[in-house]
Amino acid sequence: MGSSDGFSDEILANRDYTAEIPDECLAYVFQFLGPGDRNRCSLVCKRWLCVDGWSRHRLSLDAQSEIEASLPSIFMRFDSVTKLTLRCSRRSISLNDGALVAISVRCQNLTRLKLRGCREISDEGMSTFAKNSKNLSKLSCGSCTFGAKALNAVLDYCSNLEELSVKRLRGIHDGAEAIGPGAAASSLKTICLKELVNGQSFEPLVVGAKNLKALKIIHCLGDWDRVLQLIGNRNRNGKENLHLNNYNSNGNNDALMEIHLERLQVSDIGLSAISKCTKIENLHIVKTPDCSNYGLVSVAENCKLLKKLHVDGWRTNRIGDEGLVAVAKHCPNLEELVLVGVNATHLSLGAIASNCSKLERLALCGSGSIGNTEIACIAAKCMALKKLCIKGCPISDIAIEALGSGCPSLVKIKLRKCRGVSCEAGEWLREQRGSLVINMDACEVDGGFEASVSNGGIHEVGVDYPQVVSQVTDRDASTSSNGRLALLRSKFGLFASRNFVACTFRRWSNNEDSFNGNL
Repeated sequence: MGSSDGFSDEILANRDYTAEIPDECLAYVFQFLGPGDRNRCSLVCKRWLCVDGWSRHRLSLDAQSEIEASLPSIFMRFDSVTKLTLRCSRRSISLNDGALVAISVRCQNLTRLKLRGCREISDEGMSTFAKNSKNLSKLSCGSCTFGAKALNAVLDYCSNLEELSVKRLRGIHDGAEAIGPGAAASSLKTICLKELVNGQSFEPLVVGAKNLKALKIIHCLGDWDRVLQLIGNRNRNGKENLHLNNYNSNGNNDALMEIHLERLQVSDIGLSAISKCTKIENLHIVKTPDCSNYGLVSVAENCKLLKKLHVDGWRTNRIGDEGLVAVAKHCPNLEELVLVGVNATHLSLGAIASNCSKLERLALCGSGSIGNTEIACIAAKCMALKKLCIKGCPISDIAIEALGSGCPSLVKIKLRKCRGVSCEAGEWLREQRGSLVINMDACEVDGGFEASVSNGGIHEVGVDYPQVVSQVTDRDASTSSNGRLALLRSKFGLFASRNFVACTFRRWSNNEDSFNGNL
């Protein structure tokens, strides 16, 4: 009897309880695991190896030439891949045309492709790949050597292409052939161009994409006013045609909703042109020194659906109160505002706080004119504000005291490089608002920062910024010792010196475009 019980216990101990789980359920569980955990699970047994293979839809490969011989076995195992990333370092030789064509033959369900550093892939290889991958909906390529011919082939054969991202493409040079929308004219919804020598070769593509919703042009050489004028005229003509033909006003001729302009040669002419795209909700004007209040006023007056506005004035003082007051007057739906190097005052910030009742996210960085008065105005009027970032502005403990009783919806605040704000003020604010998440540096250093908005966030690099330092010292030294917080300082003592801690103020909203993040 005892031996029989021992035998039963041994059977139960060696029993595979997962054998009763259907393959589909096991595959569903795998979806919640990261790549590393999935790889480890695939080593448990043959069944798990098989389920992981046919259920994995996303695959990333180190695209060195050495793996070419293994490609058949790789894609025999992962035969359901729809999203593929091929990435090769600069020091290695990448996969060539033959390997890319072989992948296109084996991956019949491929819808998304990302290429990074694949310098051995030519125009011919990409053209053949496009012929074999007509279901492609998203292409992102960077630091590759193919050019206009390859992209034209993709646009001609992939009629379902919705997103195109091009960065540092060496084959796009002066004199390159124009790139048109081809068969993807109606499907293309997002275009992102980064760091291109001859970005103007994309003009026919940008203008010809009929249902384009997002356009991002970052650090591309050339004058972009003409391209933006063509886009604006297309939208105006489209609306006129709809009116003349008495069509439904919900047509897609004015579909553009997001424009990101960064480090470009673009002026108020370009901003006035894009103001004709009246459905714009997200606008980034970053380090475009020729843009001024005039262009921003034109956008505000026409784009009344604006929800997100990022302005990096690059400390040129060409965008300020006048443009921001127009935004406050005409854009009541504003939810997110980021101002970097813009010398706004209580006049414009007060108008925005009063008129933009939906404002939830606010960032004020590197401005010598934003002090205690401006923050007190925001604290008193921004009832819906949830996230606040202040960086490199001449505020003091007085501003922190105002935030202690203002902005009732505030859940998170970040303070960086504000020399007039003491650690005691931060502790006092924590005591006053226990549920508030406070992120602040405790010290300061000699030097400053240059903030810039790029891909949905604010980043900083170390450069001298003496203007902010001097204004903080002169403006707020006398006022920071006043009021209730002065008692805290006398109790705990002042810090003789403080050091800045590098920080990054990242995504504000939860629904940022993930495609850009992959660049």
